Amino acid sequence: MFVISLKSDKLKKYGIIALAVILTVVGGIIYVSKQEALPASTVGGINMKATTNDERIAFFTQFGYEINPEPCEVKETVIPEEFDEVYSRYNDIQKQQGLDLEPFKGSRVKYWSYEILNYPGHENSDGRIRGNLLIYNGIIVGGDVSDIALDGFMHTFFIPSEESTDLSTQES
Repeated sequence: MFVISLKSDKLKKYGIIALAVILTVVGGIIYVSKQEALPASTVGGINMKATTNDERIAFFTQFGYEINPEPCEVKETVIPEEFDEVYSRYNDIQKQQGLDLEPFKGSRVKYWSYEILNYPGHENSDGRIRGNLLIYNGIIVGGDVSDIALDGFMHTFFIPSEESTDLSTQES
C-alpha cells in the first residue's frame, strides 16, 4: 500500500493547477473542432490564392481574361447559414467549377469584383462584364463571371463555348 500525505495548502495548489490543465486541454479541443477546414490553394490545377491584387488578377488570367487592375467593388459579406433558392442556384454554379459554399455557411468572406476587358462579344461593354470573387482567408472559395445588365448572364469562371448548355450559363 502506498500513502501520500499533503498539507491542505499544497492540495489546493495542485488541484487548481490540475483544473487549469484540464480546462486548457478541453478548451483547445473545442477550439480545434470548431475551426473550419481551410480551402485548398489549388482546385483542378487552378491556383486559388488571392491574398494580393496581383494574385486576384493572375487568377482571372488563368481563364484567359484581361482584367482592369482596379476593383469595381470590394466589400465584406457573410455567406448565409441557410441557403434560399437563389443562393442554392448560385452554389450550383460553384459546384460546376469544383467549389462548394456549403462548408462556409455563416462565414465572413471578402467580395471582390473586377471589370473583364476581353469577354468574347463584349469587348467594349463599359464595365458591364464582371469577374466576382468570394475570398476566405486569402483563398478563393467561390465566384462567377456576370453581365450586370438587367438581361445579363452569370456563369462559372470558364469562358463558355458556343456549344455550352443552360447549366454553364445562368441568367442572373
